[in-house]
Amino acid sequence: MSIIDNRKAFHDYFIEEKIEAGLVLEGWEVKAIRAGRANIKEAYVLIRDGAIFILGMHITPLTSASTHIHADPVRTRKLLLHAAQIDRLIGQVERAGYTLVPLDLHYSKGRIKASVGLAKGKKQHDKRETEKAREWEREKGRLMRDKT
Repeated sequence: MSIIDNRKAFHDYFIEEKIEAGLVLEGWEVKAIRAGRANIKEAYVLIRDGAIFILGMHITPLTSASTHIHADPVRTRKLLLHAAQIDRLIGQVERAGYTLVPLDLHYSKGRIKASVGLAKGKKQHDKRETEKAREWEREKGRLMRDKT
């Protein structure tokens, strides 16, 4: 079940592969995400020292969650992947010119997971072409509906 999606990522990038990763979260963050107070629209994924981190993901703390902890809504959070997956992603990003983009947060067996996409950037004309195709599909659906 999806919690939040990053629709902007599908607009700006060609997503070639999706990887599911765990997140290192604090207790107040889990409560806030379950309440729907997370935003990954401006987030990006960074590889540092052989580990993968998500930066810019904003989680608004609940007022009732904790009184003794100072909550940082945009702190850097570590993504949990197997070492072989991390090595393969590092190779793809460094050699093949790919980038890592957060796609969504979702539940998997009661845990909060993040989907990360291995992506290539779209040029402006690619974005226009995608939009034209989407509009044509919408128009075709309308025409078929009107005929029946």
